[in-house]
Amino acid sequence: QVQLVESGGGLVQPGESLRLSCVFSGFTLDYYAIGWFRQAPGLEREGVSCISISDGTTHYVDSVKGRFAISRDNAKNTVYLQMNSLKSEDTAVYYCAGGPNICGRNWFNFVDHWGKGALVTVSS
Repeated sequence: QVQLVESGGGLVQPGESLRLSCVFSGFTLDYYAIGWFRQAPGLEREGVSCISISDGTTHYVDSVKGRFAISRDNAKNTVYLQMNSLKSEDTAVYYCAGGPNICGRNWFNFVDHWGKGALVTVSS
């Protein structure tokens, strides 16, 4: 049974940093990726970043490039999202997600497992 459990959300001020963690388990495919979506109030859920578990290939949405960094620790079955220079528009519930195939622009369409979400609030 696949499980994804997020942690690390919270309240920070603009310009500060926060790191999200996602512990995953139960995947049996040879090629799969773990990623992050976010959903701000009144907006649709959007894919933010993903990483392939096999080779570490990453992808970022344009709005977070240069500020966010995704990484993995396969020994701990954990994916991290380091978020720097946070802005008020980054405020959202962040969901860890998993799915088949290599991470890339289109991977977000193949997600089939979700975590429960972690709230990130950026406010002064």
